[in-house]
Amino acid sequence: MDNPIHLVIFILDNHRFALPLSSVERVIRLVEITPLPKAPEIVIGIVNMQGRVIPVVNIRKRFRLPEREIELTDHVIILQAKKNTLGAVVDTVSGVFEYPEHKIINTENIFPGIEYIDGVVKLEDGLILIHNIDRFLSLKEERMLNGAIKKI
Repeated sequence: MDNPIHLVIFILDNHRFALPLSSVERVIRLVEITPLPKAPEIVIGIVNMQGRVIPVVNIRKRFRLPEREIELTDHVIILQAKKNTLGAVVDTVSGVFEYPEHKIINTENIFPGIEYIDGVVKLEDGLILIHNIDRFLSLKEERMLNGAIKKI
């Protein structure tokens, strides 16, 4: 019997991506993002969410998608990684979907060496890449981010 995998599906430029539901704390509407000096290039800035300072990353840059201005209709996915809580700006969130484990293709079979992608869901109308937020930031980016946050 297959274990179902629960994924949060989000959209960037009409492309679908996914994160394991277990790594998603919540989804919020776009709020003001304050620039964070000396943060890694991938960090847009920080947000204050109920008294918590949360760094927001530019996942477009990591996914090698064209840059665009952040829009008021965008959403921020608050993610809980092993070491950090991060926010990620996305165009929209489609929802939470369940896929049987056997329907998810291991990335080592098709993308050897890509660290932050855990799997691929193959659908009739395309693919969905499943990202691993624990490996999203490099060690260098994580250190820079932690140093920048400590100076707040």
